[in-house]
Amino acid sequence: MVATPLGNLGDITLRALEVLRRVDCIAAEDTRHARGLLQHHGIEAKLVSLHEHNEAQAASGVLARLRAGGNVALVSDAGTPCISDPGAKLVALAQAEGFKVVPLPGANAAIAALSASGLHAPHFLFHGFLPPKTAARCQVITGLKALPCALVFYEAPHRVVEAVADLAQCLEAQREIVIARELTKIFESIVRLPLGEAPAWLAADANRQRGEFVLIVSAPPPQSGLTAAAERTLRLLLAELPLKQAVKLAAEISGAPRNLLYERALELGEE
Repeated sequence: MVATPLGNLGDITLRALEVLRRVDCIAAEDTRHARGLLQHHGIEAKLVSLHEHNEAQAASGVLARLRAGGNVALVSDAGTPCISDPGAKLVALAQAEGFKVVPLPGANAAIAALSASGLHAPHFLFHGFLPPKTAARCQVITGLKALPCALVFYEAPHRVVEAVADLAQCLEAQREIVIARELTKIFESIVRLPLGEAPAWLAADANRQRGEFVLIVSAPPPQSGLTAAAERTLRLLLAELPLKQAVKLAAEISGAPRNLLYERALELGEE
């Protein structure tokens, strides 16, 4: 299981390159895409196609190679195989026959976006792609609403406007959303803004709707009644200042009631 770059071809590990050079065969989601990566690194290898529409059939061929004593690498178009990508069926079949499945860690769009999000997200749920239809999408989002964690989604360019609109409609407007686009590529963009403002922000520029997306929505707002911005300001100040001084400055900066900030600061201290 070989993780490959999200976009920048230099984002691949030395171990991954070593494995791709010595395996007997590489099963790839898109052989044309994989061939470009291999050629960039001067690797010649036999490629076979394994994608969501042929996984069962392609898995039979891969298993036959393994039974014959061969080694096979599995790659997706970008990132880590089986994370919102095909491959899980093949892994399960290989494990059932006693073959060793070895993960080679590397790029992952969700983790990359989280690391650069600026959100305080000690807990998160990776959901992957939301349903394509509005009714089903809103049903899923509503079901996730109460979870006490950040929500991480993948989205395609032709659905991102509708998906963000449904997130803003179904979740609290004071939550924050991170819209990470084209990670590691030329037009990479990572923006954090209030969820209620996100639909208008996307609509303001067609270029903001292009590329592959990771959407991260912050956890539900605290029951203290503070906005996400006030909560974030308080947390930042508490990390550097004594409690009373942090509360005083947070009240001046955010406009939030000092008593609510003080109560929340005490809760954070206990946490």
